[in-house]
Amino acid sequence: MTETAGQPEGPGALELVTREAFRNGMACLAGAVNIVTTDGPGGRAGFTATAVCSVTDDPPTLLVCLNRNSSAMAAFTANEAVCVNTVGPRHRDLAMTFGGKAPMSERFSETGWHRGKSGAPVLDDAVVSFDCRISHRHLCGTHEVIFCEVVDVAADPEAPGSAYFARKFHDLPV
Repeated sequence: MTETAGQPEGPGALELVTREAFRNGMACLAGAVNIVTTDGPGGRAGFTATAVCSVTDDPPTLLVCLNRNSSAMAAFTANEAVCVNTVGPRHRDLAMTFGGKAPMSERFSETGWHRGKSGAPVLDDAVVSFDCRISHRHLCGTHEVIFCEVVDVAADPEAPGSAYFARKFHDLPV
């Protein structure tokens, strides 16, 4: 039986599942592990995300979802540069650092970074990095959906990736 939360609001409206049911379902949806970074007038910041996907190749665009209560939110709101750094098994500790409560300065101290064309921090040895400029933003519930036009891509096709599934990291061999 599906858990529901709230009553329908109009004729034929469907009830929504509970937050817990949704989160448990999402744990069964594998996602790439990404460290999303920014720099600019709002400062340098980053977070770990699986809520990243392609939107279109014309113009080349990704979307990133960021919780508005995140410690990184203020920087992402003030800045226009974003880099989506997809990571692999060798970055597991770094992904945990960026996903935790570590101060922003500590998040960037663990490994090599360089400034991309957009000005965002690019992880030196990422599986793939999408350096972007923000083109649109949309608020949806607790999150902001950030649309990012890609200005540069750096990829290592020989690097193994990581997926997050069932609330755990899983290595993806090449």
